[in-house]
Amino acid sequence: MLLPILLLSAAGFTVLTTEFIIVGLLPSIARDLDVSVSQAGLLVTLFAFTVAAFGPFLTAYFARFERKRLFITILVMFGAANTLAALAPNIWVMSVARLIPALGLPVFWALASETAVDIVGPDYAGRAIAKIGFGIVCATVFGIPVGTLISDMFGWRTAFGILAVVALAKALLLFVYLPATRVKKEQVTLRSQFKILRSPLMQGHVVLSILVFSGMFTAYTYLADILERLAGFDGTLVGWCLMGFGAVGLIGNSLGGRMVDRHPLIASMVFCGFMITGMVALVPAIHSTLGLAAAMGIWGVTQAALFLVSHVRLMKVAPHAPAFAASLNIAGANLGIGLGAMVGGRVIDTLGLGSLGFAAAGFILLSMLLALWLMTAKTREVCV
Repeated sequence: MLLPILLLSAAGFTVLTTEFIIVGLLPSIARDLDVSVSQAGLLVTLFAFTVAAFGPFLTAYFARFERKRLFITILVMFGAANTLAALAPNIWVMSVARLIPALGLPVFWALASETAVDIVGPDYAGRAIAKIGFGIVCATVFGIPVGTLISDMFGWRTAFGILAVVALAKALLLFVYLPATRVKKEQVTLRSQFKILRSPLMQGHVVLSILVFSGMFTAYTYLADILERLAGFDGTLVGWCLMGFGAVGLIGNSLGGRMVDRHPLIASMVFCGFMITGMVALVPAIHSTLGLAAAMGIWGVTQAALFLVSHVRLMKVAPHAPAFAASLNIAGANLGIGLGAMVGGRVIDTLGLGSLGFAAAGFILLSMLLALWLMTAKTREVCV
């Protein structure tokens, strides 16, 4: 039972690293492709908006396919896309290289999550997805910062080239060790899956994911730039800082997996509250080693926790269609990521890097208010 989940977690590491590795490479990519950092940030927006626009539809369609072949195909596609990114001569080719994996990410993540829940049962959904989510945390602990370190030593193209090799290696591992899985017949019809969109409660939960991730990525997209320009760190030190940011996410992943099984909305509000503290405190503490470490630590724990909490929260709202519900969270989250990157770029151009934390905190505060409203709405629904 454990081996398939570990294999999917390892594959998830590669999938999520492909999406987020660009966060640590933005300054280098911008310089090499002769664009501004805020313009390079639109690569994050492109990836995220593609996931948001096509994720639920692609997931609903591919839910009928046998999982092993599907997962292997997605990883091969990621290997090809990262190879193209490593060779990209300009921002337009780089955009195509980011577009291709954005089509596969939501399918993989939603169906891998559903597979994990099928193995352990719905009562332990949070803990099962926490094991899959370990791949996400490792992407932030090792993938993003190691990519930044490789970029600083050998160039950002090398980072994408190595990631391409890793994706193909993971595809081979799944081919050899992942057992074939049966597809549930009741998940085949698209109509039955799209019915859950009619629920106002489901709509509210999707909006909640949009707000949470908008807040996260208004600031996180430009974290490497903050550390370079405001703290004065070089690329190597930025890489180590990002590794520390991701490492504390192991704590958040564990806490989130336990809290979300008890009460998803309360867990969301608690972690959002602490995240605001970390984001707002970051820039004022930028020249204090202890203060900066504390601010990044709080932010890192809560960000990892909210990745997991948001995912499980949607799956628990629609237990009869968990994969599609997960894809809605992925779509909402990536819409938020794209919006956050755009808003963050605009804030940098108009107000400066120092204002990113406050802009991000505004989104997170709105998400807390919505979570509170959803709690009361759910209570009224139960009473009726």
